[in-house]
Amino acid sequence: MEPIRGEGLVIAITGPPGVGKSCLVDGLLHRLAPEHIVAVLAVDPTSPLSGGALLGDRIRFSVLDDDSKADSIYVRSIATRSSSGAVPSIIQSLASHLLGNGFGLVIIETVGAGQAEIRCAAIADRIIVVEGPARGDGIQAEKAGLLELADLLIVNKSDLPGADKVVNDLTMSLSITDDSPEIIKVSALTGDGLDQLPAMIFALESRVSSQRARNRQRLLMAHEHLLTANPNFEAILDRISQEGLSLAQALEELS
Repeated sequence: MEPIRGEGLVIAITGPPGVGKSCLVDGLLHRLAPEHIVAVLAVDPTSPLSGGALLGDRIRFSVLDDDSKADSIYVRSIATRSSSGAVPSIIQSLASHLLGNGFGLVIIETVGAGQAEIRCAAIADRIIVVEGPARGDGIQAEKAGLLELADLLIVNKSDLPGADKVVNDLTMSLSITDDSPEIIKVSALTGDGLDQLPAMIFALESRVSSQRARNRQRLLMAHEHLLTANPNFEAILDRISQEGLSLAQALEELS
């Protein structure tokens, strides 16, 4: 049975690798606790060979060293397992359980793996996309399909050269639509711009286009879950590899 969801907000913080998502989340937690009870579900990619995951996100959060704030924060790393997207289906149940047990905010931090990042839309109420300078191409998020999901765009590392260029690139990319998200600059290193983030997040409204994209991803994830939840899923994978079972036959047996 799906847990009964309580009052609260689920946000996803996503974006390409190297933009400082974990440092940004750490800075945000410093400003949320202890006034807010916050859970962080940090998603790690699973090795296709061993099935294991690094699960090392806890060591990145300096806020957990502060005893006055740590009791208000729960951090759990999640392996993606058989889910093809960056966010496994189990996170939806975890988020609902946390909201039903006193947590007012659940933050999902995704792995930053390009196209797979859009799966965070299947769960989150709001999507925050993080970008940063010195990545070569300032509109990789657009290519990955992330911009259509964004309810807020954050350009991190504003203390580095190139941050203004990324803001300009994103502004130009979004100028073709009337339903564009707000773009703000912050620096997780210096703290510039972070003090305003908690209020912005709780007041953040969902864009019409991002809601439609979110619903599309929920349908896709629901369909995927029907496949991966089948007890014969792993055995059929083996048969595809070892016996040459066709994809059409596999889908028929899994449906």
